[in-house]
Amino acid sequence: MGALAAWSSACSAKSGTGIAAMSVMRPELIMKSIVPVVMAGIIAICGLVVAVLIANSLNEGISLYRTFLPLGAGLSVGRSGLAAGFAIGIVGDTGVWGTAQQPQLFVDMILILIFAEVLGLYGLIVALILSIK
Repeated sequence: MGALAAWSSACSAKSGTGIAAMSVMRPELIMKSIVPVVMAGIIAICGLVVAVLIANSLNEGISLYRTFLPLGAGLSVGRSGLAAGFAIGIVGDTGVWGTAQQPQLFVDMILILIFAEVLGLYGLIVALILSIK
């Protein structure tokens, strides 16, 4: 789960460099450009939720089957969070640059970011299903 938080930070950094470079050209768009960084943070929160659920479900003397469920839940949220974070970082960086040049691209960037965020939510849903079995 720590790797997911580190990847989320890396995606925030990638989007953040785009924000810093764009703020020189169009300082009035800085607040709109923070959206990709916030969305990358939401992915990390999904990993945190699953980590807490896994930590609370572990106890001594559980069967082999019960040990693989948390592993599957962690892999599910981790891998989907990795894919979503990668997409959010690239779309956020490029979208911020595009919005600086053409402000009407903001809505398009938000829609693509939402589709990328849903990848992480799918992993969270699968992890929650595995965690409650």
